[in-house]
Amino acid sequence: MDSPQTRKTVLNLPTGMSESTLRLDSLSSSFRGISTLSSPSKTSTCSDRFIPCRSSSRLHQFGLNDKSSPVKDGGNEVYQRLLRSELFGSDFDSFGSPAGGGGQVASPISPSKNMLRFKTEHSGPNSPYSPSILRHDSGLSNESCTPPKPPRKVPKTPHKVLDAPSLQDDFYLNLVDWSSQNVLAVGLGTSVYLWNASNSKVTRLCDLGPNDGVCSVQWTKEGSYLSIGTNGGQVQIWDGTQCKKVRTMSGHQTRTGVLAWNSRILASGSRDRNILQHDMRVSNDCINKFVGHKSEVCGLKWSNDDRELASGGNDNQLLVWNQHSQQPALRLTEHTAAVKAIAWSPHQSGLLASGGGTADRCIRFWNTANGHQLNSVDTGSQVCNLAWSKNVNEIVSTHGYSQNQIMVWKYPSMSKVATLTGHSMRVLYLAMSPDGQTIVTGAGDETLRFWTVFPSVKTPTPCKETGLWSLGRTQIR
Repeated sequence: MDSPQTRKTVLNLPTGMSESTLRLDSLSSSFRGISTLSSPSKTSTCSDRFIPCRSSSRLHQFGLNDKSSPVKDGGNEVYQRLLRSELFGSDFDSFGSPAGGGGQVASPISPSKNMLRFKTEHSGPNSPYSPSILRHDSGLSNESCTPPKPPRKVPKTPHKVLDAPSLQDDFYLNLVDWSSQNVLAVGLGTSVYLWNASNSKVTRLCDLGPNDGVCSVQWTKEGSYLSIGTNGGQVQIWDGTQCKKVRTMSGHQTRTGVLAWNSRILASGSRDRNILQHDMRVSNDCINKFVGHKSEVCGLKWSNDDRELASGGNDNQLLVWNQHSQQPALRLTEHTAAVKAIAWSPHQSGLLASGGGTADRCIRFWNTANGHQLNSVDTGSQVCNLAWSKNVNEIVSTHGYSQNQIMVWKYPSMSKVATLTGHSMRVLYLAMSPDGQTIVTGAGDETLRFWTVFPSVKTPTPCKETGLWSLGRTQIR
């Protein structure tokens, strides 16, 4: 049995390695001389692992926080720098080294909460590592992948023109309305004509005679009955299908220039400054009377929930009424000219738009819950009519002096979508088709023009220049 003094340890060494390479004196001499070298030797013929070239690995993208740690007692700062340079590349110091030369040295292996957390590099637009060739901010977004929507195209010319002889050039009258059954009613002189938009058939509904005249027309919401306001102050109810008069109601002292239906009540406004309410279900001609304007009433519109009635007059006032009081709930006096153009938003409860005449030229928006004015836009010309689109949050206005234009606005930015021209006189009349895509405008030039200005509800695609009707001119009577 061998003694401890005579036992010899046998090591299994790799080929090419001798026991002399493991001597401590040679190892310590290597550490003593490392401070004089530019980098550790790479000429060793054998190694226990492969270390790639770190300078091309772009490790700074992974957010490796070069968090400083105290240097151990007796540590060699030069050795630490050389070791970091060898492991992470010669340019790693520019990302994590301390500004000065003293005290603490950042350790590349110190724990960090950002370990292996990818950080987007802010590279140039031509770099293959850039997330987008159009943007330099970090991360991808849906907007960078989705192209912007092209602006909606609105045809600049009407797709149908009807001759309307004797269509009056009177700012205070309302002579055009389009029913939910796609029938257009037009007051021409002493007669009312019906034009069926489905087959272009024209029917004369009535003739009031030489001693009277048509001042206003308004369909019920169902589109079966038409109310007619006369120059003598009467309100007539006609069955549009059978062309038969159903009822005549009196109460006004002079012409009835504006009418407005809700689900069951008909409101009428007159030059006598009064607003009357009529109910077809009762025998009395008038069930309620509102007195508040100091001049002719020329604008009337019910809110979409039938709870409020807005009225405009030649006294430059906009009044809002409800069924709980004989006095107006709101009296809005910011307009400086007659208020004929009134429209309630179908998209937002309590949002009311109004337009002023020649001296005002403004479209104003109101919150009827508190009476505050939300916005005011100077259009540059007399505002004759307003109508909200039920398909998109846009509003159309027609104008008189001095440009006679039709304008489509996007709400609430009030940016112009389109400006349409064609009438040679002020555009006093406006109505919208049942599908909400087409409007018809009338003017003292005795023409009715049909424009496709709004998209459909299901497919809001750009409108085509051609419509359902030809571009030819047709006589309405």
